[in-house]
Amino acid sequence: MQVPAWVDREAFPFNVREVAGLSVVDEGQGPPIVFVHGTPTWSFEWRALIRAFSATHRCIAVDHLGFGLSPRPPDADYSPEAHARRFAAVIEALNLPRFTLVAHDFGGPISLDFALNRPERIERVVLINTIAWPFVDEPSLARAARMAGGWLFRWLYRNLNLSFLIAKSAWGKGPRPEKMWNQYTFMFPDPDSRERVLWALAKSLSASTPFFQSLWERHERFAKSPVHFIWGLRDAAFPPVVLERFRKAWPHATVDTLPDAGHWPHEEAPEACIDFLKQALKRPSSTP
Repeated sequence: MQVPAWVDREAFPFNVREVAGLSVVDEGQGPPIVFVHGTPTWSFEWRALIRAFSATHRCIAVDHLGFGLSPRPPDADYSPEAHARRFAAVIEALNLPRFTLVAHDFGGPISLDFALNRPERIERVVLINTIAWPFVDEPSLARAARMAGGWLFRWLYRNLNLSFLIAKSAWGKGPRPEKMWNQYTFMFPDPDSRERVLWALAKSLSASTPFFQSLWERHERFAKSPVHFIWGLRDAAFPPVVLERFRKAWPHATVDTLPDAGHWPHEEAPEACIDFLKQALKRPSSTP
C-alpha cells in the first residue's frame, strides 16, 4: 500500500499492506503481538511500542475501517460489531495460530469479541484504558452513553469535532503535543466523515448494548488466561472505577498504573508502557 503524504514518516516509518480490506502494519519477526487501536486514532498510536518490540516480535497493528490508512466506504457499517467482524477476518487472513493481544479504548471490545470466542488462540491479553461491558451499566459513564446517540451529540460530532475535544480532555498531567494530534485530526476534516465513523462509535455506547453485554457474559473464559492491565489513573473517560471492575472480574490479572497519565498511557508515557509490556511478556502464557 502507498502511504499518503500527510503521514509523519519519521514517526511512523513502518511498511503497511492490505489484509482483508484493511491497512495493517506487519513489522519484525518472532512471537506475534497484535495491537488494536480505539477512537479517534489509528495504528499511529502504537508507533513507540512497535519500534521497541519489532526487533524481537512480529508486531501487527490493524487500522479499523474508516480510520488511518484503511478505506472509508460511505455505505459501510461502522458499529463496533462490524469492526469486530472485520478484525476477526484480518486475524484469520494472517493465519495467526496464537498471539499476544494489546488493545486500547474501543480496540478492547472490538478485539475481545474474537479473543473471548477463541481464548485458545490468545497467549496473553494486555488491556489499556478500555471497557468490556455495557456503558449504560457503568454509573460513571451511563449518562454520557445515553446522550451520545442523540441529535445534540450528532451535531457536536459533525460541527465541533467533539470526538477530539473529548480525547484531549482525557489526557493526563503532561503536555499534549500538537504535532501528534495532527496525525489523528487530519483523517476527519469534514462533518460527514466525523458522523459516519466517529459518531457511529459514540452512539454505540447505548445502541450496541447487546454487543457489549455479550462480551461481559463471556468474561469468565479468561478465568485462567494471562491478563495484564496498563492504566492511566487520570483518565476522565475511563476512570479508575472501570479498572476496579475489571480487577474484581479477573482477580488473577496483573496491573501497572500511571498516576499522572490519562486515557493515552502509551502516548503520554511510552517508555513506562514499553517496560510494563516487557514484563508482561516475560510472564507465562496460556496453554493451548
